[in-house]
Parts: sequence; C-alpha cells; structure tokens
Amino acid sequence: MWVVKLGGSLNSDPLLPEWLELLAWLGGGRAIVVCGGGAFADEVRRAQAHWHFDDLPAHNMAVLAMAQTAFLANGLNPALRLASSQDEIRQVLHGGHTALWLPYEWVREQADRNTNWELSSDRIALDLACRLNAERLVVVKSCAIDPAASLDELGVAGVLDRGFAADAHGVAFPIEIVHKGDLARMRSLLLGERRALHD
Repeated sequence: MWVVKLGGSLNSDPLLPEWLELLAWLGGGRAIVVCGGGAFADEVRRAQAHWHFDDLPAHNMAVLAMAQTAFLANGLNPALRLASSQDEIRQVLHGGHTALWLPYEWVREQADRNTNWELSSDRIALDLACRLNAERLVVVKSCAIDPAASLDELGVAGVLDRGFAADAHGVAFPIEIVHKGDLARMRSLLLGERRALHD
C-alpha cells in the first residue's frame, strides 16, 4: 500500500480535483490519502495568536483541520472512502477503493513532544506509513522542490519540517516529494507500480 500526503495548500487549488480523481482512479485498493490542514489549520494559528491558549488544544484543533480537509476531499470525490483506523483503512483497500484517512488517533488528552507546531502533517503521514508498513510515501507540495535536495536540505529550506528527515532515517520504503503540478509523474509512478504487479 502507498501513503499519499496532499499538502493543505491544495485545498483551494484548481488542481485538487485532478489529484483526487487520479488517486481514486489509479490508487484503488492500495492508496491511503493523508490531507494537510491548509486554511483550516491557519485558522487555528490565528485563534491561538488571538486568545493565547496552549499548544495542546491547538494541536488537537490542527488534527481536526486535517480531518476537515479529508471531508472536503470526500465531498469533491465520493469515490474516495473515509477511514479513521488501520482496520477501516484495510477494509476500504480490500474493497478496491482509495482511503481518505481521518487522523483522530492523533488527538491527545495530555501534552507530549508532538503537541506543538513543530510537528507537521507530513510527519503524521510518515508515521502512518511506518505503522502500515507502506511500500511508498509520496508527499505532494505546492512550493518549488529541488529534485537533487536531500530530506535534510528540504527541511532546512522549509519544504518539510525540520524533524521529518530524522524520523524518516532508516525507513524501509522510498519517499517521493512531488510538486502539485507534476500529475504526470504521479501517474507514471502509479502506473509503473501497477504494471510491475501484473508482470
């Protein structure tokens, strides 16, 4: 199975329906989509800056912002099926569909090292890929990406959060960082894997 993280910056992008259609069409039975919080998470930042509440509720609100984006994606393309647990994800995939993950398990009752803004939805997607023993993680970004840059360098450049590279060290699957405009590359990745499965 693949985990595909769609950056929240796609929430209002005209390319979003194309990405969802591609993943519904070619990702059925093997792809899990993780959505960034986008403008919903930005509203959490604004509320925290205004009211000065702690990072724990802000973290939980940001996780729910990711869920809001998943509901948005499902509304745009109902062929993508919502799933909030590993069992539900597997049920969706076994049914031949693409899963949209609702990350409710990341809601916390107590503060921990992850309940702060240093943790990004990219790292949450990486954690899910590790726990599912995924075959590949694809992170879709709106910003410019240097194809020669390492994960560490992408963290320094702000493309990924600074903890991503450390968490990704030693993982057993490839990690692809793809620009939102490169639908053709994603299509090729999915088709190449599908052909390999049928060869």
